[in-house]
Amino acid sequence: MKKDIEIPVAKDVHVAVVHEWNDEFLSKDWNAYLINNRTDAIEMAIVVSKGFDGEKKTSTMRHGIGALGPRSFKKIELLQEEVLALNNEFFVTFFAENKLFEKRFLFPKHTISENLLTTIPVIDKDGILSNV
Repeated sequence: MKKDIEIPVAKDVHVAVVHEWNDEFLSKDWNAYLINNRTDAIEMAIVVSKGFDGEKKTSTMRHGIGALGPRSFKKIELLQEEVLALNNEFFVTFFAENKLFEKRFLFPKHTISENLLTTIPVIDKDGILSNV
């Protein structure tokens, strides 16, 4: 019964927060990106994001990303400075290989910081990659 249920593992799909220049506001902003580092496309991608810490929490945001080709990325949302002091969670759901995949990504509070920047694959910009 339970042993017959296959739960596919979402591999090579990531969420990264990139610190990049915004020409419109002449400032550096933190932007969250969905990265498809797979060799095939993902379809009907949906991202649900929220920030939380005890009693403090943000609104839950839902983003319809749609299709994302192999080795590509798409911006999810801008993260305001106040939200960086909270735990930031991104719950990603998508179709690939005729299966439904889902994965939770968490950026614990205070881990989105300039002194933790690394080069993000596929995007080739400095940012922070979720390791959860």
